Amino acid sequence: MKECIAIINQKGGVGKSTTANALGAGIFLKGFRVLYIDLDAQGNLSYSMDATGKAITAMEVLTGTATAREAILKTPQGDLIPASPALASADAILTDTGKEYRLKEAIEPVRKGYDYIILDTPPALGVLTVNALTACDSVIIPAQADAYSLQGIGHLSLTIQTVMRYCNPALFIKGILATRYSSRVVLTRDMTELLEDTARELNTVLYRTRIRECVALRESQASKENIYRYSPRSNATVDYTAFVEEVLAQTQNRKRG
Repeated sequence: MKECIAIINQKGGVGKSTTANALGAGIFLKGFRVLYIDLDAQGNLSYSMDATGKAITAMEVLTGTATAREAILKTPQGDLIPASPALASADAILTDTGKEYRLKEAIEPVRKGYDYIILDTPPALGVLTVNALTACDSVIIPAQADAYSLQGIGHLSLTIQTVMRYCNPALFIKGILATRYSSRVVLTRDMTELLEDTARELNTVLYRTRIRECVALRESQASKENIYRYSPRSNATVDYTAFVEEVLAQTQNRKRG
């Protein structure tokens, strides 16, 4: 079953790009064909995949000056359409009628070549996030167990509902992933219960896997390697491996259902 998954949270610092990288790399290591698309002007995903400063980026794809096929780069972690700092101006540039469908239309010719497409999005609910929600099949929301993350999920859910109403009625929230987790902190445990309540309200799940805080994640990004290769025995590798299994099981169950 082919699936396009957007990794979204309007709050920064919750491990969004880290999750996009780890999810895609974990799926890729299982033999699936993976395409990453970096829509965040900060380009963290592109940096961690050693693909910054490339001539053709997601911005050229969105503006129609290049095709998705022309922008795709081959990397050891899978294929990538990299980010550009120019994406920061997307809300001012993409203003014409139908702007929400730019990404969906652009990637349609290449979708059949991949089992999974992973979209990394900016920490804002602008035209790039709406394009991602219009193009994708499902959404995964990384969130820390804190009040700001809960607030961000609330705002995001309203945007998702609007996109479902007008642009992508088949869109659904695949799940919420607790990141930077510490079971030793009482507040974290209490906020996790609130995340579970929020997931039920959104008719989705809080993944059983919790992504623990781990310095190996930052080190792997600096080394431009995925966590599985950089530190195969780290807590982060254990956690993200379990998360990937959950996501793949969801997809298979949905296919059977």
